Amino acid sequence: MTRPAVLVTGGARRIGAVLTRTFAAAGWHVVIHVKDSVRDAQTLAATLPSAEVVTCDLTDPAAAAAMIEQVAARLDDWRVLVNCAAVFNLDTAAAIDHPTYVEAVTVNAESPARMAQAFLAHARSAGGRRVINFLDQKLRNPNPDFFSYTMAKHGLAAATTMQAMAQTSATDRVYGLAPGAMMASFDQAPEEHEISGRMNLLRRLTDPQELADAALWLADGWLASGETLFIDSGQHLLAQPRDVLYLARA
Repeated sequence: MTRPAVLVTGGARRIGAVLTRTFAAAGWHVVIHVKDSVRDAQTLAATLPSAEVVTCDLTDPAAAAAMIEQVAARLDDWRVLVNCAAVFNLDTAAAIDHPTYVEAVTVNAESPARMAQAFLAHARSAGGRRVINFLDQKLRNPNPDFFSYTMAKHGLAAATTMQAMAQTSATDRVYGLAPGAMMASFDQAPEEHEISGRMNLLRRLTDPQELADAALWLADGWLASGETLFIDSGQHLLAQPRDVLYLARA
């Protein structure tokens, strides 16, 4: 196989599927990671020029790292790992929910960091390796809703910086990619998403394709390692007292 490879976690649905299709259309071999949505992943893979499916529950960080090592052992040019998969469940600054916290920190921070470690230790690529961690515009524009989710994304942002600093190869990069409100989330109705999606400086709906195009651009390693791109039409430059889900309902 002569195509460079990319693995996208959560790559069968929503933004993950947009990423998968975008990399495939650009000539990449795409490894689609899923937890349970195997049929969706296989259906998507069948429409692409070069793709395969792997499964792993990211609530088990050791299994997540082992999956990366197994993929690295059989791919000759594995250039990019996109840590896109995440859980987004509600708790608040007033009342942290322990099971929600444990799942959020494990899936949204520990497993991506461990997968990045395994990828940078074992993946082979003549063109340099890239880790792209999905973060959130809440890094710059925090609010007290979805408390554990936001804490975990801050942890992954710190890991992105530290893992970038730790690399000794000039061709390797570790990046953050921070989206804003982009697709209906949690229990949003379509009309709520239409309102909340425009709560940014440009008053526009940000297309998920813009995020996928940004990931593809980062795959070429044009930015210095450790940098984060915000793809949110300026939402991170605002001060929003609550998650836009609730602002739309207000």
